[in-house]
Amino acid sequence: MADDADIDITARRLAWGKFVNAGQTCVAPDYLLISNRVKDKLFRALIVQIERFYGSDPRKSEHYARIISDNHFDRVSRLIKGCTVVTGGQTDPAERYIAPTILDDVKLDAPVMQEEIFGPILPTITVGAIDESIEIVNSLPKPLSLYLFTEDSNLKKRVLNDTSSGGGCINDTLLHVGNVHLPFGGVGMSGIGAYHGKESFRSFSHRKSIVENPAGWTIQCVIRLIPSMASSY
Repeated sequence: MADDADIDITARRLAWGKFVNAGQTCVAPDYLLISNRVKDKLFRALIVQIERFYGSDPRKSEHYARIISDNHFDRVSRLIKGCTVVTGGQTDPAERYIAPTILDDVKLDAPVMQEEIFGPILPTITVGAIDESIEIVNSLPKPLSLYLFTEDSNLKKRVLNDTSSGGGCINDTLLHVGNVHLPFGGVGMSGIGAYHGKESFRSFSHRKSIVENPAGWTIQCVIRLIPSMASSY
């Protein structure tokens, strides 16, 4: 998130994208890069939006999901330990409930940064400038989705040009997946190929390359296109 981004809009769209299905989506934001200049404002706005979506106690909300299995609950719960919790952090193994949780001052070598979270935990990494943000993104495995919040057109171009990701959004989250006209897929470790619409047909089709070179003019072609190789025929 850049310093010029709208705080309330960013908080609303970030909270929705992160905590829908209790964070158990492959395109949920996995970590947040933000400067100290706007971090506290965003934290306050995120807390407001979480309550707006799920009430003062998300455990009682009919709109807030539970973790899919006991093993997954145990793994995600452990990622909170030793971290600075801004909001949330409550867990209940009987219900496989993990509250919408935001972590602050997370280090790159922390356990929560070593794997895909796939749960309702948002680690926050404080950065000083956009150069540092780009460096961090490029130092980690290429993400399936990248989300940038800014109104600066030059910054948009720079981040998109200097980072690699499967896809993403500007000033929103998750929406690129719902557009059937856009190819959706990863890059590097986040996946190979894409699907949706005609991209699905292409992904599950094999384009077979065949070259037919008529025997009657093979030498003529070689002489014309690759003169230095003519003597070998």
